[in-house]
Amino acid sequence: MYRLLKKEGMAKRGEFHTVHGVIQTPVFMNVGTVAAIKGAVSTEDLERIGTQVELSNTYHLHVRPGDKIVRQLGGLHKFMSWNKPILTDSGGFQVFSLAGLRKIKEEGVYFNSHIDGHKIFMGPEESMQIQSNLASTIAMAFDECPPHPATRKYMQDSVDRTTRWLKRCKVEMNRLNSLPDTINKHQMLFGINQGGTFEDIRKEHAKVISELDLDGYALGGLAVGESHEEMYHIIEETVPYLPENKPTYLMGVGTPANILEAVERGVDFFDCVYPTRNGRHGHVYTNYGKLNLFNAKYELDESPIEEGCGCPACSRYSRAYIRHLLKAKEMLGMRLCVLHNLYFYNKMMEEIRQALDEGRFAQYKKAKLEGFEANKINHK
Repeated sequence: MYRLLKKEGMAKRGEFHTVHGVIQTPVFMNVGTVAAIKGAVSTEDLERIGTQVELSNTYHLHVRPGDKIVRQLGGLHKFMSWNKPILTDSGGFQVFSLAGLRKIKEEGVYFNSHIDGHKIFMGPEESMQIQSNLASTIAMAFDECPPHPATRKYMQDSVDRTTRWLKRCKVEMNRLNSLPDTINKHQMLFGINQGGTFEDIRKEHAKVISELDLDGYALGGLAVGESHEEMYHIIEETVPYLPENKPTYLMGVGTPANILEAVERGVDFFDCVYPTRNGRHGHVYTNYGKLNLFNAKYELDESPIEEGCGCPACSRYSRAYIRHLLKAKEMLGMRLCVLHNLYFYNKMMEEIRQALDEGRFAQYKKAKLEGFEANKINHK
């Protein structure tokens, strides 16, 4: 259940009540694709850096170790020793991005595993069954993530199929939740709005899926090649047609600046691989832009990544030491950068919530963006 606590313009401050605890929104979900955050980050680390929700991937866990194995081991929460909410994405995006050879049919998608090439079929029912075996808190509906750019006809046909698949997901989820041996009988279902940059298709799709009264709604198929301006415009045009009393999730986005802009346009949930991926390459986020710790200028720099940051890296280690670890290809360097970046994101979301609570989000956003621009560093 979602409680809207406050609004400032379109920006929403809410609470999302789940069987695994209450999520304070807006929230950034830390991406642990295969039930682990890349960069040697443990569950204890996630707790320490203020993670509210962990996100795992249906397709990857289905391929390895296998969702039936995770089920036998008691579900994802028990498997990775994490007692807070977990969201699993449906596998749809991976099917369309990883599978070179695939056939999309009304029943679902036929494709080959990217690991060993074996044939896999995934449709709405299969995706729900896998996610039920994983026993995540929130399951995402199985959709087609259309390519960018796509023709208007392709996009309309794809969105219509996604709607039909969503209805099948809902029926199957209800069936699975009613079975006596289901691990999480309170699993929630989020539907996904598609339509590329065709705003009329987006709006119409938003209206149609809103009538299904799901637990939440996501905007999919953005940050796939369109400009930031186009993305912001689509969010602005589409969010008003999604239910205000349900959480809105912008999938796979984004930079700190993207998040601030999307919160202003009514988005509650975010996920992105940027903080972990960038961290593994020595790129760290600060309130004054992004730093590349491989740069020679940090060789003798005894200051932390960012003064005043409470993350495990900044509370103990210098830029010079972390740079040395990265150059020496020591895993600790990568781990400290990832921890810093995830802490930075989680802390920023905490600050956003506080600013919304106090009715000063507009000022907060302006100051934060000005800080990012201070070094004229590209945040991508």
